[in-house]
Amino acid sequence: MVSIKDLSYFYQSREGITQAIEGLTCSVADGEVLGLVGASGSGKSTLLHILSGILQDYKGEVLINGESPNPKHHSIALVPQHFGLLPWKSVRENILLPQAFGKACPRASKLPEIVAQLEVGHLLKRYPSQLSGGQKQRVALARAFVQSPDLLLMDEPFSALDIETAEKGRASFRSFQKELGVTTILVSHNPQEIETLTDRVQRMP
Repeated sequence: MVSIKDLSYFYQSREGITQAIEGLTCSVADGEVLGLVGASGSGKSTLLHILSGILQDYKGEVLINGESPNPKHHSIALVPQHFGLLPWKSVRENILLPQAFGKACPRASKLPEIVAQLEVGHLLKRYPSQLSGGQKQRVALARAFVQSPDLLLMDEPFSALDIETAEKGRASFRSFQKELGVTTILVSHNPQEIETLTDRVQRMP
């Protein structure tokens, strides 16, 4: 379970100190898919980075199963807007990257099935510089699905895909979620995605 109480986050910008999140309180039950919505700049991506452990200097309480976010203690997968692929590693190596950092990838045996669903099987030997934006996004999704995390954080995961491929990606996520029941927070500006993929919606203050 994810529990957030009175969360605020500030960052330094050229204009001075800016507040990205102000007084957010919410929770996500085990196995729930929470849709996170709000205007641009309302702190949606910042919240995902806090939950993933990337950002730590926040005010308030953030707990994952009773503990502060820590990638060493929690199995967390983040699908960021800009894909998070390592340019010097092949597609296959990027998909299996959690293993290189000592994370369990219990679904690695299903790699052929996952890459086939996301239509990246023919790209396994290529490098990120050789991929389109949509292909990079599908590789990032494949990495999350292989990891089978306790908490999945997705930031506009289908936004760079064409209509047909995006629907296939959403279908893959639905299948993944149905099989494993992974607790998920999904950021999206697409009302259809929010309606069809999430159990509940949280609007950023």
